[in-house]
Amino acid sequence: MKELSILITGPAGSGIQTIENLLCRIFKEMGLHTFATKEYMSRVRGGANTTTIRISEERVDAFSERIDILLSLDRNGIDRIQYRIGEDTLIFGDVGKNRNRNFEIDFVKIAEKIGNKIYANTVAVGFILGIIQKGKEIGEEIISGIFNNKGQEILDKNIDALSEGYLTGIRLANSINFNFTIKESEEVKKESFFNGAVAIGIGSIIGGCNFVSSYPMTPSTPVFSFLAQNAKDFNIIVEQAEDEIAAINMVLGSLYAGGRGFVTTSGGGFALMVESLSLAGMTESPIVLHLAQRPGPATGLPTRTEQSDLLFALFAGHGEFPRIILSPGDLYEGIFLTANAFNLADRYQIPVIILSDQYFIDSYYNIPVPEIANFNIEYAFSINTDRDYKRYQLTDDGISIRGIPGGDGFVCVDSDEHNEEGHITEDREITRLMVEKRNRKLKTFIDSKTFIDSKIIRPSFYGSSDYEILLISWGSTKNTVIEAVKPLNNIGYLSLPIVYPLPDIKDYIKKSKKTIIIENNYTSQLAKLIRMETGIEIKEKILKYDGHPFSVEEIQKELGEKI
Repeated sequence: MKELSILITGPAGSGIQTIENLLCRIFKEMGLHTFATKEYMSRVRGGANTTTIRISEERVDAFSERIDILLSLDRNGIDRIQYRIGEDTLIFGDVGKNRNRNFEIDFVKIAEKIGNKIYANTVAVGFILGIIQKGKEIGEEIISGIFNNKGQEILDKNIDALSEGYLTGIRLANSINFNFTIKESEEVKKESFFNGAVAIGIGSIIGGCNFVSSYPMTPSTPVFSFLAQNAKDFNIIVEQAEDEIAAINMVLGSLYAGGRGFVTTSGGGFALMVESLSLAGMTESPIVLHLAQRPGPATGLPTRTEQSDLLFALFAGHGEFPRIILSPGDLYEGIFLTANAFNLADRYQIPVIILSDQYFIDSYYNIPVPEIANFNIEYAFSINTDRDYKRYQLTDDGISIRGIPGGDGFVCVDSDEHNEEGHITEDREITRLMVEKRNRKLKTFIDSKTFIDSKIIRPSFYGSSDYEILLISWGSTKNTVIEAVKPLNNIGYLSLPIVYPLPDIKDYIKKSKKTIIIENNYTSQLAKLIRMETGIEIKEKILKYDGHPFSVEEIQKELGEKI
């Protein structure tokens, strides 16, 4: 067996995240490719949450439904994932009613013998390591690092809990003849391991972000938390605002002063920010906005995933003004699309929206250490304005010099229509010229080398160059689709890291005999955008809208039916 899929289920507050964090750290330090993602209910205590962890000799970065080992902390959670349990799935822990290949293990009872039931999670971690008969020494090292400053007794008890769980796992593995062999890699040990939230946070930092404001809203909050935790090291001003309207307006204020401002939110928060997004369009403020999608309408499923805000992000805001919409599909794109978002916003003085979702934000996997040291921050403003400075000077490319206070010129911005100096106007000719000026910037971007040639922005193609069937998707579906099509022939796959302005993909589509769109929404919003921009209607679609991400198996099954 070269791969193992472990699922942990239990109520909120039972320690699933602790077990996930420990196991992932141990597996990665062992030199195993590791992927983890979670599905959790919108409650602080109770319910039935799950974490899926995949370990493999080969790189893994996508969600799979298969379960080899199910670790149950509460029998009530098993029924919810019954559809994922196969004939060979081994179920350990609080298993309840009789099932095939299930084994009742009372982790709390074992922990109480050691001294306290709070050690049950460490027992469970040791048990999993015992089942695969690997990783005990690394587990002890990691636990020692975590509890070293908690006192010797607590450290010793946790080491004892890990050991007791490990011995219990070994005894059971031997009794059922469970053997797991996997090659460990020294290269993996050197790699980074983080999730989409950290990727976007790192991208913000290397992109020069120096001010972030937010009102916490799942699933965007981890990005805000990451920046807050690292704010002192990178000179970032952090403001948790009283609401989303205040958050975005604070960022607009920072931009006026020359900051690199950033706001992060989710669908409901973005709805409140829309008027100020329009203000950014009128004042030509280079705002970078992260929109982490979740199912709606209204509160919807606040802790689940969906790709349902693409068209909302495209059309949000009254009046016509340009914007750029980016959507990372993997951790590298999460870093470098975000970093580039700050440069693009500054260069073109338009809003740049980064679309992610809960699945992307909460999914961890290992990647080679990103080369971030040489990223070039492009500042595009002037302090040395003269007395004749015009904030909105008419130019051929639509881009005026962005002055900030401190020079001899008066930097005037206004939400009303304005003349070149920024003063309110109702002159019909000036209005026409200003509307054209603002919107001309999008064409300037489309004609730029960045849009045409940038490796991080242009569409990514995978699969056979002689494809007959073309798959197209955007955002977080990327890695899942790539894994799903690996065993298939005559298939090409196009992933779009930038969804607006839409790249030129007409030739890809015309070359295929059949094109299929894959999206985590009901209305196939990317297909609508492609039809609107190109006139091409893509009729074949694979859609999912139950709050859960696509699995590799789901996409393979759907493709099997369509091709």
